[in-house]
Amino acid sequence: MKSCITISLVEEARGGPFVLWDGLEKSIALAGELGYDAVEIFAPGPEVIDAEALRAMLEAANLKLAALGTGAGWVKHRLQLADPEAGKREEARAFVRSIIDCAGQFGAAAIIGSMQGPSGQTGDSDIARGYLCEALEDGGSHAAQYNVPLIYEPLNRYETQQCCTVEEGVSMLESLSTDNVRLLCDLFHMNIEEADIAKALLHGGKWVGHIHFVDSNRRPVGLGHMKYGPIIDALRKIDYQGYLCAEAFPYPDAHEAARQTMRAYRYWTGN
Repeated sequence: MKSCITISLVEEARGGPFVLWDGLEKSIALAGELGYDAVEIFAPGPEVIDAEALRAMLEAANLKLAALGTGAGWVKHRLQLADPEAGKREEARAFVRSIIDCAGQFGAAAIIGSMQGPSGQTGDSDIARGYLCEALEDGGSHAAQYNVPLIYEPLNRYETQQCCTVEEGVSMLESLSTDNVRLLCDLFHMNIEEADIAKALLHGGKWVGHIHFVDSNRRPVGLGHMKYGPIIDALRKIDYQGYLCAEAFPYPDAHEAARQTMRAYRYWTGN
């Protein structure tokens, strides 16, 4: 399992659960200094990513790009994949494809979280789920050209009426014709929705493609009441070799949150 940390470039999301906020250059340099393997970037859109400059920064810090988030599609642009209007749905899918294209040149995945449709915004739940499946089919197929999966994140019940548990997520992915979509298992959301987080991860099995490594209160690992021993054991049992990515509040500040996550990562993985 590899270490990863989130960087947000979206001012509209300031105060949200992203660890680093000081721009790409400073954030990537800090992640490299602390020994992280990769970064996950939350950007307003692909147009703000200078691929050549980003590649140089990553190489200088000995880092990989793990993933790009699509959440600004909702937070900034108010686009969601389950919009009742067909034109808006296509605009949302086009935004996702643009993020996939940007991430794909780095061998990184795109993540669909809040763009799946928030609570109270998707209309009929069965129709909304159908729209989401159409978008995952589209995005999963589009990502295949880069030999990376599309990553889908079940959220808790207060954020979506789509999938809220790993079991629901697996069932949905198994219903798709594409096999190129994987689950992002966020421990914060799982702490709300799952009766047993470790058992849920075992059920996720091969579908688990990314982990948000965070504590029960959305603070860095070790600053809440999450029990990590069974979680790490479950990830080893399913032979998970992806990223444990810190998507946490910058508590008590960004630098200490980054350091705390790395201490916890090393403790729990032995890396």
